[in-house]
Amino acid sequence: MELSTVVAFLAVDLLLVLTPGADWAYAIAAGLRGRFVLPAVAGLVAGYAGYTVLAVAGLVVVVASSKGLLTALTVAGAAYLVWLGFGVLARPASPGAAEELAASPGRVVLKGVGISGLNPKAMLMFVSLFPQFIDPSAGWSVAAQTAVLGALHMALCGVVYLAVGVFAKAVLTTRPGVARVVSRVSGAMMIGIGGVLLVERMVG
Repeated sequence: MELSTVVAFLAVDLLLVLTPGADWAYAIAAGLRGRFVLPAVAGLVAGYAGYTVLAVAGLVVVVASSKGLLTALTVAGAAYLVWLGFGVLARPASPGAAEELAASPGRVVLKGVGISGLNPKAMLMFVSLFPQFIDPSAGWSVAAQTAVLGALHMALCGVVYLAVGVFAKAVLTTRPGVARVVSRVSGAMMIGIGGVLLVERMVG
């Protein structure tokens, strides 16, 4: 795997990671909880680790080629995002709120895994983006190259989402009114993304 290929992948992948979505919304919500940024980011990255393992094993392509299985995953992921979004709208994150501080780090991690792990868009990214940067004729096996790209993607996600969560913690926790607005926007984003996924699957 040549250095130019790795740099090109990082440039494209970074643009995708920097695009706000459900992961961003969850990182922001974790930042508003104060002490749950690391568990939230760990959960998001763990979800992508699962996709990396599936991609290395070749199972991602199998899932993507199965219309029924892909539809089931899309519906499950979209429903999960919508459910989380309505939960955020019903109880917008407020800095220092007792109910937020009472949440366990384990639950925060599991929610993060669910958000990234049940996102069919992530699976399709592994199917459509990764092959463009894999050279079967290179000295490395396809599985090894896929593992490297997956690790790079997880590293970028970890850095960006951690920065987003820390920014939310540092800036928004001192502005409760703004924090509630941002929290509601995050919840609306989750609902919107989940709705779009459902519509795309029904139309498709």
